[in-house]
Amino acid sequence: MEPIDLRSDTVTRPTTAMRAAMLDAPVGDDVYGEDPTVNALQRRLADELGFEAALFVPTGTQSNLLALMSHCERGDEYLVGADAHTYKFEGGGAAVLGSIQPQPIPHDADGTLPLDRLAAAIKPVDPHFARTRLLALENTWHGRVLPLDYLKAAHDFARERGLGLHLDGARLFNAAIASGVAAREIARHFDSVSVCLSKGLGAPVGSVLVGSAALIDKARRWRKVAGGGWRQAGLLAAAANHALDHHVARLADDHARAATLAAGLADIPGIRLLGQFTNMVFIDVPADRLRELDVHLREAGVRISIGYLPTLRLVTHLDVDDEGVVRTVEAFREFFGGR
Repeated sequence: MEPIDLRSDTVTRPTTAMRAAMLDAPVGDDVYGEDPTVNALQRRLADELGFEAALFVPTGTQSNLLALMSHCERGDEYLVGADAHTYKFEGGGAAVLGSIQPQPIPHDADGTLPLDRLAAAIKPVDPHFARTRLLALENTWHGRVLPLDYLKAAHDFARERGLGLHLDGARLFNAAIASGVAAREIARHFDSVSVCLSKGLGAPVGSVLVGSAALIDKARRWRKVAGGGWRQAGLLAAAANHALDHHVARLADDHARAATLAAGLADIPGIRLLGQFTNMVFIDVPADRLRELDVHLREAGVRISIGYLPTLRLVTHLDVDDEGVVRTVEAFREFFGGR
């Protein structure tokens, strides 16, 4: 029986149609700017999101890093959520490679960063302090969609204080589908946006950074410095274009399946449902049973990320269908109901 993998939406595999698109892609040397499929992908996302230029890169981590290094200079500072991916889960790259100081700000429960806390964190213009240059937000954040009115307020806040504004939009299209708006309506508030194509959209690899022509020129240089220049990458860009053509609207299916999964798990004694947001479900289970649960789920053909904390995240995606949701709920019910 096919395993059900709910660890992340990064585990998706290219569909048959996507593989065919990759085989048919015209290619060239992208370091020379000569890959027509890469160029088409970059033009497409820049146009669709309302920016001058775009850059196709291997990973979302690199895309965010290039944005931070293009907005900031050595000794500068960026304001960022204390539980944001760019701060907590990307190896400290901005500090290690860019000499950029992060200033973490605690999130509110909805994923926003309170503007009063941001204002208090901005450093005076003084040789003693790093120069505050940039505000970085994340949408979605743990599946939560940042409210559109907050994005406008954050944009106005940044403009009033001379800050750049970057969006880690790894799941930008999830946010757009959940909000019922075009992705452009979210992206328009920012100076740069990183869009991941290898999560819910289902491409095998790659992210795109969009921004002004000047910012993308800087990012292209930093991509080369960071070892991210690639050659006949049109094979991968073709997968990304296919994902944008066929896998955006269907993100609503992932959200619906996550809601069904949450409802099923909420009825099981021993599980406390913490919430369901877009394609993510968060639950608490007894900490002393984590190892047993991990073994049981693996034997039942269900994979989730289980560490040492009782809070678990289950993520629906392209390769999880209705039957997979049913099987997952049954596996949890069997474990908790049988004891």
